[in-house]
Amino acid sequence: MMARIRTRISALFALALSVALLGGCAAGVLIGGMMESYRETSTRSIPSEYDGLSGKSFAVIIAADRLIQSDHPQAVARFTTLMTQRLMEFADASGVVPPAVILEYQYNRPSWVAMTYDEIADHFGVERLIYIDLYEFRLHEPGNAYLWSGVAAGTVGVVEADGPLGDEFSYSKSIGVRFPDEDGYGPTEYTAAQISAILEKRFVDRVTWLFYEHEEPYYPDY
Repeated sequence: MMARIRTRISALFALALSVALLGGCAAGVLIGGMMESYRETSTRSIPSEYDGLSGKSFAVIIAADRLIQSDHPQAVARFTTLMTQRLMEFADASGVVPPAVILEYQYNRPSWVAMTYDEIADHFGVERLIYIDLYEFRLHEPGNAYLWSGVAAGTVGVVEADGPLGDEFSYSKSIGVRFPDEDGYGPTEYTAAQISAILEKRFVDRVTWLFYEHEEPYYPDY
């Protein structure tokens, strides 16, 4: 153990001595390269964009058109469940409507889409309603099932039901993710289940990260 510690100390001393001997310009290049290498393998802390869930009760509800629900019948249920669980764990909220309650209500009352935001929030008795309009979820471009071109996109809106604007978004943002990151991949490289799972994770990350401080790579893939 002591031998390893002495070796590390010697290496650090040699590196520091090399930087000192290089002079200003060359030392700057070396340090810059070291910092770049560090960034490529490390993360940084990103603050939340909306912190109004703290100490509040909330519900996550997702609207998706019939084509998405037909092609990907589990998408709404999966997103509702994963986002709710993630936010309950990290967003410091005081309470949450279970995903099963939300999904059962949507299934048994299709006309819910015609309700106002404050009516939905009032029905579930929450102070914050996270409303997600999932307007795109596909694994490939229409008419080309031979190459993957996955996209998940939606608008995230927050209704503050206990505020003066109960039927308007107090915060909103459009979120879009893709996979694969490059063109030319087909079923021999990825299965449909893999494309769907990665898109799902990326979209859940990008939506939920809006609501709590988190770690991201310096150079994120999505």
